[in-house]
Amino acid sequence: MSDTKRAKSTDMELNKKCINTIRVLAADTVQKANSGHPGAPMGCAPMAHALWSYVMNYNPGNPKWSNRDRFVLSNGHACALQYCMLHLTGYPLTIDDLKHFRQVGSKTPGHPENHITEGIEVSTGPLGQGISNAVGLALSERHLAGTYNRPGFDIVDHFTYVICGDGCLQEGVSGEACSLAGHLKLGKLIVLYDDNQITIDGPTSLSFDEDVVKRYEAYGWHTQTVSTGDKEDVTDLLDAIKAAQAETERPSLIKVKTTIGFGSAKQGTEKVHGSPLGDDDIASVKKLFGFDPEKKFFVPEDVAAHFGKFKGVGAEKEASWTSLFAAYEQSFPDLAAQYKRAMAGELPAGWEAELPTYKPTDKSEGSRKYSSHVLKAVVPKIPELIGGSADLTPSNNTKVPGNSVDFAPQTPEGRYIRFGVREHGMAAICNGIAAHGGLIPFGATFLTFTGYCLGSIRLSALSHLRVLYIFTHDSIGLGEDGPTHQPVETLAHLRALPNLYVFRPADGNETSGAYKVALAASTTPSVFALSRQSAVHVEGTSIDGVAKGAYTVQDAPNPQIILTATGTELSLVADAAKELAKEGIHARVVSFPCWELFDAQSQEYKESVFTPGVPVLSVEAQCTQGWEKYSHAQVGMHSFGASGPGGEVMKSFGFTVENVAAKAKTVVDFFKGSAPALIRKPF
Repeated sequence: MSDTKRAKSTDMELNKKCINTIRVLAADTVQKANSGHPGAPMGCAPMAHALWSYVMNYNPGNPKWSNRDRFVLSNGHACALQYCMLHLTGYPLTIDDLKHFRQVGSKTPGHPENHITEGIEVSTGPLGQGISNAVGLALSERHLAGTYNRPGFDIVDHFTYVICGDGCLQEGVSGEACSLAGHLKLGKLIVLYDDNQITIDGPTSLSFDEDVVKRYEAYGWHTQTVSTGDKEDVTDLLDAIKAAQAETERPSLIKVKTTIGFGSAKQGTEKVHGSPLGDDDIASVKKLFGFDPEKKFFVPEDVAAHFGKFKGVGAEKEASWTSLFAAYEQSFPDLAAQYKRAMAGELPAGWEAELPTYKPTDKSEGSRKYSSHVLKAVVPKIPELIGGSADLTPSNNTKVPGNSVDFAPQTPEGRYIRFGVREHGMAAICNGIAAHGGLIPFGATFLTFTGYCLGSIRLSALSHLRVLYIFTHDSIGLGEDGPTHQPVETLAHLRALPNLYVFRPADGNETSGAYKVALAASTTPSVFALSRQSAVHVEGTSIDGVAKGAYTVQDAPNPQIILTATGTELSLVADAAKELAKEGIHARVVSFPCWELFDAQSQEYKESVFTPGVPVLSVEAQCTQGWEKYSHAQVGMHSFGASGPGGEVMKSFGFTVENVAAKAKTVVDFFKGSAPALIRKPF
């Protein structure tokens, strides 16, 4: 008889006690905060017990052990469940941490946050994100196994487990990601679907009556149904998980029928979804399960002993893997060194030397082409760089020598991912890849389609994940496709997000500089806004200048005005400065590829670029919101764009040398005679 079978047959009473301890501990946690979601933790307690007690490989003493199974609580509002399991099994989360649930500065925030709580793989809460991240986690395992494993040395060999709810499966992002997971045959992805048939509004029948199992079968998933999800006997659940583990060609969905708030007087209703049970109801629940109603946050000794043993079990499992890796290192020293470096998040030494540089006389191309030149140079040097495009590969120019093999079931070592027309799913999957460790993901589409994936980009920033978003067709300059494809508001939205680098490089040097910063930024995602239209190499630009966010590319003695721009408009203001010089107006030209990097500079540096008392005119073929922080006047967009040849569209909206020069003269005249101290200081 297997260990699992033995556990199921002999530990029935202990299983029951463990599960009911999880239920009341989660209820106490929510009640103490007087805020939260007790229902799902109580209903999902048998699933959690099965996973942590009999299924998953993990080491509470080292939550970052690279070959651990990954667990994602996609219905993140149920986080009291995960916090209880982390505490019980020996992760660095105490009873006091549970008592501080949802309090400022606690390790137990209202939804799981990967950067706050050890043992949390990805930040969840926005429904659909977690299960989509899990696709990225499973994809990473498959790719790393295909890259590093050798006969007798399965150093990458783990599962990704998910608990999700109805809301996760209603969100469109999960459909995008799970469709791709089926196509890619990610057999080590196992999802437990908490089918409690309740959402905030009430019964799911109000808005959701599709056959989820059939939908996932159509996606190419292996599916099962467990109707006994409330039972403390987890035999059926463990049998289903075992069958899912044996299915290597398809990801698995296990539909588990549960009762939300099991044991509560309000069980099975939306009333137990998002509000504490109340003291009287919790007392009744404790009596029902054989607990003393007067004891709060109580864990029986035998339950504590059961879960407490997994710290030692996990240490033994990691030690066994470490021995295997030591032997692997002897046989494959180069691969082992690469694996350790990549898992540590460190880049190969000297990779920056491969970045292309340009002279003003070099051929002009769109910055999307300069991006492809960077990828061509660094992809062979950074083997952990992996990604693809949302069905726009020829336009994004993201497939280059070095990632020419597609990631596919038959070629898991491939580094190019065909995401299909799934922008939001792509971004969420990239978050999972970054969270896994050992890989640096990129995803590509048109900048205007940022709106389809903003939810995931926001989580990239919040979660401190190194994800590269390669977004091309950056402005009205793309031309004929017209207003639907011409982003005018997008950069303002992206720049409003904390912990996100937004780069709009002016030319080839700045494109290389943007990649230099982004690839080295291990805790910050980056967006590249790249042009379809030609980006002239501007005299004075540099790779290293980008790291400052803004820098002077062309100076003038005692400047009367400072012209600043991003992207292809930099060459425009450089030409306008030449025209102004003919009229005796001295203009400094400042490139401004990244606001966030400039904001991080010293005040002394900022004032060396934007001299106090000198007016600033900014030029960017996007909306002007936000520029008032840095400039006194702006040339920008105040409407949607238009369809036509790119140059003509730019001209029609005033992005010409003549208009910029005229605007600059107006600004100079406006401030003429003003004392420098009266001119508002930028930033």
